[in-house]
This record gives sequence, C-alpha cells and structure tokens, in this order.
Amino acid sequence: MDRPEVADFLRRGRARLEPSDVGLPAGSRRRTPGLRREEVAALAGMSVDYYTRLEQSRGPRPSRQMLGALARALRLTGDERDHLFHLAGEEPPRAAGASSHVRPGLLLILDRLHDAPAQV
Repeated sequence: MDRPEVADFLRRGRARLEPSDVGLPAGSRRRTPGLRREEVAALAGMSVDYYTRLEQSRGPRPSRQMLGALARALRLTGDERDHLFHLAGEEPPRAAGASSHVRPGLLLILDRLHDAPAQV
C-alpha cells in the first residue's frame, strides 16, 4: 500500500467536492475549498479519526468495503475508483459483465422474427 499516494488522492478528491455536490448544506464559513474530513467520514460511514489517519498517511490498510465507501462518498468515477484500489494494494471490483442468460420473453420474440435478422 502506498500510504502517501492514498492520502494525497483522498485529499484531492475531498477538495474538488462542494457540500452541495453531495446534498449537504453549505454551512458556515470554510477556510479551505471542498468537503471537511468529518463530512467525508460521515458519507462513507466511518469514524472521523480513521479517515483522518488515512489522510495523514498513518492509517491502517483500508478494507475493500472501506475503499468502496470512500469511492462512493467522494463521487469517484470508475477509473478513479480503480486507481484508489490500486494505490491501496487491492484488486478493483469487477464490473458486472453481460449475462449469457436470455429471458424467455425475448426468446419468444426472436422465434417470431422469421424473415428479419436479430441479435441479442
């Protein structure tokens, strides 16, 4: 796990979000742009102390569930989420692939298309 890189990535992700982006009230005056640590921790469902330690490069290795919660809290894209997982030394979650199962209703429609090409 690359702790300094994870910490930097989390800080930058937090700084690019405004409270209104995640449904929080703007609140009182802010000294720095972006969300507060407390707000990210609450959105991710973790303690403020745990999140603070991660941002200060002194936290333990986060679990896959915590990484997923952080990705959702920081509104990361799929590529950003995968990057966070790689920085933490974890394999990113696989995207749900297409199912090889075809629903019976769709098969019935395809069976009735005798003179037209079709693909599922």
